[in-house]
Amino acid sequence: MSALPSLIRLHRWQLDERRRELATLEDLAQKLAEERLRLDAEDAREQRAALASPEAARGYAGYAKGLIDRRRKLAQSAAEVAQQVAQARDALSDAFQEVKRYEIAEANRLRVDGEREQKRQQRVLDDLGTEGFRRRSTGAE
Repeated sequence: MSALPSLIRLHRWQLDERRRELATLEDLAQKLAEERLRLDAEDAREQRAALASPEAARGYAGYAKGLIDRRRKLAQSAAEVAQQVAQARDALSDAFQEVKRYEIAEANRLRVDGEREQKRQQRVLDDLGTEGFRRRSTGAE
């Protein structure tokens, strides 16, 4: 019995793990993008409020400084996640290639085993045919 089926199962499991990791990272990237949109909408509301009221306009400067810092941190996090997504995609690609390599090896092994079994069966049939011919030729039926 070949160890290939076990290796295929192991590498498929690893492939599934890589897919889950990538999905998690892509979800995180999506959440960061949504957070960026939420910050932009919040800033627009604050700007409208600052334009409508002189008291709010005085407080907007402090808010804007905090907003700039949050945007910077958010952009930094988004860049880090984008890098992790790229690495996860590479790992997923490598895992997929590894699974395919083992699946191809298993398919080749099965094909060779099948051909070997066909040849064995053909030899048996040939032997039976030869034996039958020999018996008919000698009249030993």
